[in-house]
Amino acid sequence: MILAVVRHAESVENADKYNGFYQDPRPWAGEAAHALSRDVVGLTARGFRQSVWLGGTLPPVVGEQPVVFTSQYRRARDTAELAMPAVQAEVTGLLNEQHYGDATYMTMRELFATFPEGADDRRNRKHLWTPPGTGGESLALEVHGRVTAFLALLSSGAVEAGRNVVAFTHHTAILGLRAVLEKRPVTEVVEESRARKLPNAAVIVYRATAGGYELQQVIEPPA
Repeated sequence: MILAVVRHAESVENADKYNGFYQDPRPWAGEAAHALSRDVVGLTARGFRQSVWLGGTLPPVVGEQPVVFTSQYRRARDTAELAMPAVQAEVTGLLNEQHYGDATYMTMRELFATFPEGADDRRNRKHLWTPPGTGGESLALEVHGRVTAFLALLSSGAVEAGRNVVAFTHHTAILGLRAVLEKRPVTEVVEESRARKLPNAAVIVYRATAGGYELQQVIEPPA
């Protein structure tokens, strides 16, 4: 089995992060901000082109009829639908972006001023930081646990033997997936991402083996 992990194509949030969504002070409450992030944020024109590029890039890797999973977030669902319109994707919360709770769309200044008790963890131990408020998830615990459950689902018989899989997901979920799939500490993967973040629409290809998964290649979209 081939597992292709895809970061969603460029969204309007990615493209205009500091002028739009991360206003200071932000104009939304935490719950409203998270709903906006989950249900409203779509793709830019560049994101559309990246999705079309994925439509030509993925079939040679996973075939024409893979099993497709996507997170519940609109930007991931839109990427999957544009890239693989002939395949009905299964939507799962296991691939969702990290839930930032009441801190969703807060700038660092606003976050530290509002929730000073979590400032040290956010600055120095980002993987352990648990965002404040309902639903807040840490990368090392909740996100790591979700992606582990997703991989267990793939090996549980839910996917027909021999079928390849494509998972459309997000930056933080990919950090968790890489830690599990490559059997590496989350801290190591996080440090790598700080040096260079995986670009939108990039594809990480793994092959299932008797002992787990083997990294095959990373395919990045044209600049």
